Amino acid sequence: MFETIAFYLFSAVTIVMFSITVLSKNALYSMSALAAGMIMISGFFFLLDADFLGVVQIIVYTGAVMALYAFGMMFFDTTREVKEEIKAPKLVFLLSGMAALLMVIALVAPIVSDHITALYPMVEGVENPQAVGIVLFTKYLVPFEVAAVMLLVAMIAGIVLAGKKMDESLTLKVEDEFQEKGAK
Repeated sequence: MFETIAFYLFSAVTIVMFSITVLSKNALYSMSALAAGMIMISGFFFLLDADFLGVVQIIVYTGAVMALYAFGMMFFDTTREVKEEIKAPKLVFLLSGMAALLMVIALVAPIVSDHITALYPMVEGVENPQAVGIVLFTKYLVPFEVAAVMLLVAMIAGIVLAGKKMDESLTLKVEDEFQEKGAK
C-alpha cells in the first residue's frame, strides 16, 4: 500500500515539476523545477529497491541541472523576458525530425529483431553497484564514452561562451570609462 501511494505521489509531483519546466517563461524557475523533477525521478528508483541508481540519479543528473542552473544565472538576465528568434526554421525542423526518427528506430529495433542478446556476462552473487558497473563498462561502454565526450564538449563550450561574455563586458566597461574621461 505504501509503495502505491508513494508511486502516485512521485508521479504527480514529477509531472507538475516537468510541466513547470516546459511552461515557465522564467529560466530560473524552469531550472529549479527541472532539478526538483530529477529528484522526484530518483524516488522511483528507491521504490524499486535500486538504491544505487537513485543516489546516482540525485548526484549526477541533479548535479548536472545545478551546473546548468549556474550557467543560466551567468548568461541570462532574469529580470527581463527572453525573446528567442529562430534564424533557420527549416534546419530546426530537419534536426527535430531526424531526432524523432532515430528515437523511433531505437525503440522499434529490439521489438523487430529477436536475436539481440546481452553482450555482458551475467555474474551471480554481485551487488547492485557491481552489476551496474559490469553492464556499464561492457554492454553500454560506447554510449557511456559518447556521453562523456558530449559533457566535455559542453563544458568547453560553456567556458568559451563565458570568456566571450566576460571579454564583451570588460570591453564595454573600458569604453565607458574612456568616454567618461574624454567628457571631463
